[in-house]
Amino acid sequence: MAPGRLTEDVYAHIDARLAEVDARVAGLYPGEPPGRQPVHTVYVPAGRFHPELAGRWGAQAAAALAEHGPLETDDAIADRVRAKLAAEPIEDLRIDFEDGYGRPDDDTEDADARSAGAALAESVAGGHAPPFTGIRFKSFEQPTRRRGIRTLDLFLSGLLGGGDLPGGFVVTLPKVTAVEQVEACAEVLEQLEAAYGLAAGALRFEVQVETAQSILSEDGTVAVARIVQAGGGRITGLHYGTYDYSAGLGISAEYQSMEHPAADFAKAFMQVAAAGTGVRLSDGSTNKLPVGDTPAVRAAWREHTRLIRRSLERGFYQGWDLHPHQLPSRYAATYEFFRAGFEPAADRLRAYASKAEGGFLDEPATAQALAAYLCRGLDCGALTAADLPDLDRATLDRYVRRA
Repeated sequence: MAPGRLTEDVYAHIDARLAEVDARVAGLYPGEPPGRQPVHTVYVPAGRFHPELAGRWGAQAAAALAEHGPLETDDAIADRVRAKLAAEPIEDLRIDFEDGYGRPDDDTEDADARSAGAALAESVAGGHAPPFTGIRFKSFEQPTRRRGIRTLDLFLSGLLGGGDLPGGFVVTLPKVTAVEQVEACAEVLEQLEAAYGLAAGALRFEVQVETAQSILSEDGTVAVARIVQAGGGRITGLHYGTYDYSAGLGISAEYQSMEHPAADFAKAFMQVAAAGTGVRLSDGSTNKLPVGDTPAVRAAWREHTRLIRRSLERGFYQGWDLHPHQLPSRYAATYEFFRAGFEPAADRLRAYASKAEGGFLDEPATAQALAAYLCRGLDCGALTAADLPDLDRATLDRYVRRA
């Protein structure tokens, strides 16, 4: 290299000046975490959970598809959807002790917490559990805090009495109204690890963004950015809560939806706050269920498909499903999204790798995004290795890591 006018002392001074900043940025923004992200989270009230629930949901979804189909998609995607419903109908299951469960007396919830944990252990041992599982307990607000912590404790007692902590296990903290609640949740999880002999950091959690205070603090600062850091490295995801958030803003029930401008505002803040941190995002749910006669079911499928596609286009690769009949539209919309774009994405990545001239002048960040898109398609079953014969997973992963 040709010598410049600046001495080595200047370079060394700037390196030293920014060393602390370099370490802080590297710690706060590690990038996309390794491993698969589920395309949805299914919430099931604790009283309805049983060890073979995932298979039952798949059978119900397949029966609805046989009765009310076909889906408005091509035959190849429809075949993939049917195969998915038979093999892995639920990717992520959350056993719900919050809104979907209600507030029974303490003895009832104690018993349900233990039995639900034991049932999940049985499901895992029998090979029936989805790849990702967990529990949503009541919030850390004062009226429900002790009940939520106790339920989590008893659930873990039932779960760990029947085996090890499942891989992909995560707990859900709802209705955050102060960043300190997130810090307290991380502290409780640390105490539970010690109590049950779990490895440090084994218990991870996701935060539901379903209050205005989760976006903006009382002092005008952006709460969601502080929430991401308040978990002490334990937070895996931010999940948007469509109806609690909308209701809290005074939006009329008729207009509460995943695509309301207020929802987009909140989710844009979530997206910016989580970018680069390794915390993943999930959109919320629609309460328009595919039930009733065939015209009603098909109309709900169309609406669900449209909303899922909208979320995917905006970089929210996960959402909530609340009913078995939503599974066909979840997978059809997801598979259409990845199959429609995988060939152009693969072509652009090949051109980038070979430095060939084409219709795009892509940069390393774009190559990373193209590879991540293809990896997501492989993870959910929309794509197979046969679709990308010259782009194996190891190659794609290197681009995702920008190695």
